[in-house]
Amino acid sequence: MKNILELTFKRLLLGFGTIIVISMLIFIGVEALPGDLAEAILGQDATPETVAAFRAELKLDLPPHVRYVEWLGNFLQGDLGNSLAGDRPIAEMIGWRFSNTFFLAAVSTVIAVPIALILGILAALYRNTAFDKTISIVTLSFISFPEFFIAYILIALFSVQFQFFPSIANIDDGMSLFEKLHSVLLPSLTLTMVVTAHMMRQTRASIINILSSEYIEMAKLKGLKRLRVIVVHAFPNSLSPVINVVALNLAYLVVGVVIVEVVFVYPGLGQLMVDSVAKRDIPVVQASGLIFAVTYVLLNLLADLLSIVTNPRQLNPR
Repeated sequence: MKNILELTFKRLLLGFGTIIVISMLIFIGVEALPGDLAEAILGQDATPETVAAFRAELKLDLPPHVRYVEWLGNFLQGDLGNSLAGDRPIAEMIGWRFSNTFFLAAVSTVIAVPIALILGILAALYRNTAFDKTISIVTLSFISFPEFFIAYILIALFSVQFQFFPSIANIDDGMSLFEKLHSVLLPSLTLTMVVTAHMMRQTRASIINILSSEYIEMAKLKGLKRLRVIVVHAFPNSLSPVINVVALNLAYLVVGVVIVEVVFVYPGLGQLMVDSVAKRDIPVVQASGLIFAVTYVLLNLLADLLSIVTNPRQLNPR
């Protein structure tokens, strides 16, 4: 327990340092945008006095390092500022959007994880057979295509051709759970096809690695069926790397949905960030980018901790 707490503290420090570096990159990237932000927002007809007053309001007249420290300090205190486009609190805008993104990621995870585990177990059970090779080729083909390509294929088939699902995944608080699931099924399937291959292949590799263990050989000598050996004995002992890759893919699903959200016009945080870039709503872009970074770092930390909890021998390797 002590070792796990020490490791958690070290990973939190490393994660905090990573977030600081990412926040610097986000701020520098925004600073490097061409043109003057105040002039871009006010337009070419704005007078110099109006531009100067607006720059002072946005604190653009302060040195960059001063603005960075103030922005990061406010973020750590939960103050994300106000949107330039709508003059609304950014926290209010992001809260609902981020919950939608997490809902989409959760639905995709619920679909992808069972499919990946079942396919991984079957691939290990029928290793080097036509079934194993076919599953590997099909799943690897899905991750070889960009998300938007898979999304448009699904829209063409299930929205245009058969009209089973809407092509625009719009949800709101007034919808029932079934209505929300029906609306987000196509983007969820898109994300499922992208991440299933990683989890399936990790499950297959972990089980095959465990199958060479002595206690597995003993179980085979006792006459146990191969499926029972894999499901009852091999799979539980291969959970550590499997849980790790599942948590990492969950991190990807949360922060990597920007393209899918744009394709399906889904009201998530990724869509908000893209819209804010088009409007040059810089505070929203900065806040969204940093929230994505914090989420990814925390989920990676969770993946590491779950991996160690399921396999404590990693703390004292010999």
